[in-house]
Amino acid sequence: MGISVTARLARAEDVDVLIGLYRKLEAEMVAIHPMWPRADGLDEPVEQSFLAHMDNPSARVYLGEVNGYPFGFIYARTETLLAHEGDTGVVSIRLVFVEQDARGVGLGEIMRDTLMDDFRELGHHLFDAHVLPGHRLAKNFFEAGGFSARSIVMHHNDRPDGGRRIGATYRTIQRT
Repeated sequence: MGISVTARLARAEDVDVLIGLYRKLEAEMVAIHPMWPRADGLDEPVEQSFLAHMDNPSARVYLGEVNGYPFGFIYARTETLLAHEGDTGVVSIRLVFVEQDARGVGLGEIMRDTLMDDFRELGHHLFDAHVLPGHRLAKNFFEAGGFSARSIVMHHNDRPDGGRRIGATYRTIQRT
């Protein structure tokens, strides 16, 4: 008996699962670079961010499942190119995460390819993926899917804490 590896659009009732997966991604990314939650992650409160992305027709959040159990997610949105390119958009894969126990079974590939096929059906043919410097696993994952680097963002931080302290505060949402 084989395993079933699938990706499906996330729904509002998946938000708690997505938050749990996101917090694991956040822990991995902060270990690589402390700026990640300040510049590359989701706005807090994360629940509200996920719900807004699910309601945005220019964004997609997919949940990846192995045998029906959620082990990962991927989030992308369309971004407009420069004005002289007209309405041409590039799909920007902002976040992808697969839990350690589900890595190596093709879940990331299924999520990435399903998401890209979805956007292709909408007429998109340009795709970017955001990867932190030094995150060799993510770089290799996207290169295996045909991606190559087109830009590198350099960063310098003068703060004595190296950017580890996040000064933002937010309110939690009460769900009824």
